[in-house]
Amino acid sequence: MNPPGTTSTGISVHVRDLKKSLGGELVLRGLNLQVAAGERFVIMGPSGSGKSVFLRQVIGLETPDSGEIRLNGEILQDANRGRFRLAMVFQSGGLLNSLTVAENVGLYLIEHRLKSLAEIDQIVREKLEAVALDPEIGERLPAELSGGMRKRVAIARALVIEPQLILYDEPTSELDPLVARTIGREIVELNERNRATTLVVTHDRDLAFGIAHRIAFLHEGQFLEVGTPAELRATKHPLIREFMNAEFSPPIDTVESA
Repeated sequence: MNPPGTTSTGISVHVRDLKKSLGGELVLRGLNLQVAAGERFVIMGPSGSGKSVFLRQVIGLETPDSGEIRLNGEILQDANRGRFRLAMVFQSGGLLNSLTVAENVGLYLIEHRLKSLAEIDQIVREKLEAVALDPEIGERLPAELSGGMRKRVAIARALVIEPQLILYDEPTSELDPLVARTIGREIVELNERNRATTLVVTHDRDLAFGIAHRIAFLHEGQFLEVGTPAELRATKHPLIREFMNAEFSPPIDTVESA
């Protein structure tokens, strides 16, 4: 199922009975999931539910205890991992502070000597512009940028490989609401422009409902429900409704004085 009106160059993701333990504790409890090529799919849930652990299995940073992950119908393993163009935007951004912005964005091309330096410079400029950044910031260091700008640089770096599947780990964490909304809009625009399958994990309800074609709610290593934003809003599941209806608690001093 491709999003309406698109011709996807992304790849499908099929997860079957995926299990993963960390420190003797079962974190992923037999997950099953199908994501269509080109889809914007969001995994939402509270902190500690296993969202980031799940992403690390898909990108290959960790190996599942059991189960399988298929990309375009092929079981993902070391032997064929290089056939697929996968990119991940880490929660922290993952930028190297000792390199300039331009060097960070072009690092993959430089390390693998895939292009001439002039070509790399042009690609870096194009990718920075794609995330609404002035290419002139390429000479600056990550520490000189705001949190929102660092997130955009991390996305630009991911785009350099022309990914078929791009994964975002809490892309709006530690950002104010206005910047978070901008990042969400850019995720949508990049997906519509590049047609890469987009998999996002977040506890940000506004982001999830604002960008997703479909949402899966993950709780204690299990998917409680999968559906469109409208279907999730209409859910009767008490844990999901509690999460979505939760409000910020009042300050401690207000509670004590009440």
